[in-house]
Amino acid sequence: MHILVVDDERSMRDVLEIMLSRAGHQVTCAEGVRKANEVLGAAPVDLVITDMKLGASQSGMDVLRTARSLAEPPEVIVVTAFGTAVSAMEAMREGAYDYIGKPFDTEELLLLVHKALEKRALRRENLSLRAHLLPGAGLMAVGRGERMRAVRTLVDKVAPTRSTVLIHGESGTGKEVIAKEIHFKSPRASHPFLPINCAAVNEGVLESELFGHVKGSFTGATHDRAGLLVHAGEGTVFLDEIGDVPLATQVKLLRVLQERKVKPVGSSAEVPFQARILAATHRGLEAEVKAGRFREDLFYRLNVILIELPPLRERAEDIAPLAEHFLSLQRKALERPGLRFSPEALAILSSYSFPGNVRQLENVVERAATLADGDILTPASLPPSLRGEAMPGAAATAADIMLGGGFSLERHMDEAERRYLVAALTQAGGVKTRAAELLGLTFRSFRYRLAKHGLSEREDEA
Repeated sequence: MHILVVDDERSMRDVLEIMLSRAGHQVTCAEGVRKANEVLGAAPVDLVITDMKLGASQSGMDVLRTARSLAEPPEVIVVTAFGTAVSAMEAMREGAYDYIGKPFDTEELLLLVHKALEKRALRRENLSLRAHLLPGAGLMAVGRGERMRAVRTLVDKVAPTRSTVLIHGESGTGKEVIAKEIHFKSPRASHPFLPINCAAVNEGVLESELFGHVKGSFTGATHDRAGLLVHAGEGTVFLDEIGDVPLATQVKLLRVLQERKVKPVGSSAEVPFQARILAATHRGLEAEVKAGRFREDLFYRLNVILIELPPLRERAEDIAPLAEHFLSLQRKALERPGLRFSPEALAILSSYSFPGNVRQLENVVERAATLADGDILTPASLPPSLRGEAMPGAAATAADIMLGGGFSLERHMDEAERRYLVAALTQAGGVKTRAAELLGLTFRSFRYRLAKHGLSEREDEA
């Protein structure tokens, strides 16, 4: 990565150049605004590290504004002297990635550089995805049914706008796919798309991730950090599983959406943000409002435009084309261009209800393609449950059950629950959020059950 260091002190330029070069980066140094602007105009730069004060009359703000005006703007880290927090916050409003105060810890700066370059790489990936998102090439275009055509029409209408969109659908229906489609079809497509699963993090971490925090606000807060809403710049922040946000955080989120400003954890100052908000949930939020688990005012703030994603069982006509789409991806991934479904296998897929929706169908196709001995995927390539066969260890019929002394239904149910938890963790490769989705549980419910069975630290148990 190419990093531009701007500082009027020769010693500081030398220190940063040595440190960043040892970290594997290409480094160019400039002592003032004019030279910095020349470098920015001559070659692609991924990150700028600039002192706020450049001599008696120049400012790092000038470097920041030049950098952010480029067609592919680099990230910018501003170095500030003690007591210049106001200038630092102004730099954040102008689009700086973050700031660090003098004197700074070397490891702290390197960590900040790493995170800024990660964001830069994400932005490039977004641009690449946009370039490849041609009409008919995305997953959205695969569905043939009337209901998905209506969803596509609505996506095309809302994408160019600034409106907040709420996406509702069962787990696995593709809510994040819809959110990405909206982003990449919008004028914000060249800016970041930053998703966060609100059910996968606890309340304190969620606030820090969304709103940011200041140094010392909690254990581990070693420096000020902007949250996703500010980091996204003019991009999009996707709040997945918004229905699982705790009520206390809902109050703060409502104010943020109304004021378009965030207050970092531990700070009394508010920072404006420009990002568009998209949200999604598998819950019926109107029912959650009536039950007192979701604020009515936040629901109406989010529910400007609602996109309903139908479950796969209600659009069976889409199963075959979706299966073919996923198999085409497996042909490339496995380098097996001859893979294809037999008519019987495709018929079985098309008649199955898929409680896990599109995600389950994708997993089934990946499993079948990976384990297939030949190029033709037959019914035998599919899981027994899809073929109507009993799974190993399935429940016995009433006539087969023998109850005797010492039987405990509670113990039996606990053992069965534990087996399913372990199976889900195994199939999800130890990723708890994915395992919770496989079982149709919220992340909090899944985490509670893990703790109940002593599995919290044993995700890899077989």
